[in-house]
Amino acid sequence: MKRYYVYILECSDKLFYTGITNNISRRIEEHNSGLNKNSFTYKRRPVILKFYQEFNDVVHAIYFEKKIKNWSANKKRALIEGEYNLLKILAECKNMSHYKFKPGRE
Repeated sequence: MKRYYVYILECSDKLFYTGITNNISRRIEEHNSGLNKNSFTYKRRPVILKFYQEFNDVVHAIYFEKKIKNWSANKKRALIEGEYNLLKILAECKNMSHYKFKPGRE
């Protein structure tokens, strides 16, 4: 059965990069060797693997990767550190148009 990995790298400038692969060790090596001069990580090497999640289904892996690519650095850091309560708080909508801020809601 094929395995897929969604991973988060921390770059040398402390920014995070999120990706997907079917071979995690090879992919980290590729990032650090700088094969693609146009890649996000090329000028931010070396990179360090901070998190990965294994999947059996590529569709689930792609869904998860797309989801966390849009997260803030704080949410990614909470995931990396296993701070799931903080992750839940950071995921709450803070927009004043959110239903929980409507008049009459207590």
